[in-house]
Amino acid sequence: MIISEQAAERRQDYDGASPFPGAEEHVTASRVQVGLTGAIVVVPFIALGVAIFLAWGQGVTLTDLLLATILYVVTGLGVTVGFHRLLTHASFTARPWLRVALAVAGSMGFQGNVVDWVAVHRRHHAFTDRPGDPHSPYRYGTGLRGQLRGLAHAHLGWLFADDQTPAERYAPDLLADPAITRVARAFPALCALSLALPFLAGWAITGTLYGGLTAFLWAGLIRVALLQHVTWSVNSLCHVIGNRPFKTRRHDRSTNLWPLALLSFGESWHNGHHSEPSCARHGVDRRQIDPSAGLIGLFERLGWVSNVHWPDRERIQRRRAGPPQPAPEAHRFE
Repeated sequence: MIISEQAAERRQDYDGASPFPGAEEHVTASRVQVGLTGAIVVVPFIALGVAIFLAWGQGVTLTDLLLATILYVVTGLGVTVGFHRLLTHASFTARPWLRVALAVAGSMGFQGNVVDWVAVHRRHHAFTDRPGDPHSPYRYGTGLRGQLRGLAHAHLGWLFADDQTPAERYAPDLLADPAITRVARAFPALCALSLALPFLAGWAITGTLYGGLTAFLWAGLIRVALLQHVTWSVNSLCHVIGNRPFKTRRHDRSTNLWPLALLSFGESWHNGHHSEPSCARHGVDRRQIDPSAGLIGLFERLGWVSNVHWPDRERIQRRRAGPPQPAPEAHRFE
């Protein structure tokens, strides 16, 4: 049994402010995992430096920006609509071909294979901000130093830990789905495709290898880095900074953080999501931008999805915690 699971067994003793039991007992992942994760984190920043050097004095081309935007939207919505709202929380039912297409698109976001992603996220919901949560920013307590360490852990550090989440326990339904397991096994190839597509498109559009290279940098590596850090910010910032207008489970400090709403395709309405995890719309109040919900609505009108769990206004009102409140029991960074 891994450390986090042992700690989870003692979660009833957690007071909501102390470090998690066993928080200091780090077990680093294998060298292979650390190397791959490190490369995925570091290489895009090297690419950013190279891309800025190449663009110095002439700027970024429209082709590179368009390709980066298109691939960001496709892969980002694959994560938010496919990995998250469909496969993790079953907030709607999709036709088999669309289910697979969304899983493929999400896999091209370099965030892990679809089965493992879903398992980790379900575990996060099972133990939100208490022992057992794989990436809570409250792992080291609610003091200033502990909070800063926790933010680093929630954003990135947890990826380097040997803290396995068993898919057999948290995602047995996906393991029983042959189409989804094939997509999971194809994850390395889909990552390669995610980088090859912008290079080939840039080469074809500009007719030069240089055009392929700059597209590879901007629409490939840098696009991947931006999407990853936006997703990781939901894990970290959206449990520390922002408002909490809805009731959630004990110790759950998920927040709504509006500046990330567009880039995260509506995922940063995180308090609304944690209050009603199976709801297809996370931004349930007026003027809360939620492009993922908009896409689900379009799919519904096209007849490609059904059984959509749209917000229930009466239930939303019952879940309100009164006037919007900032995240409690934590140092604020606003």
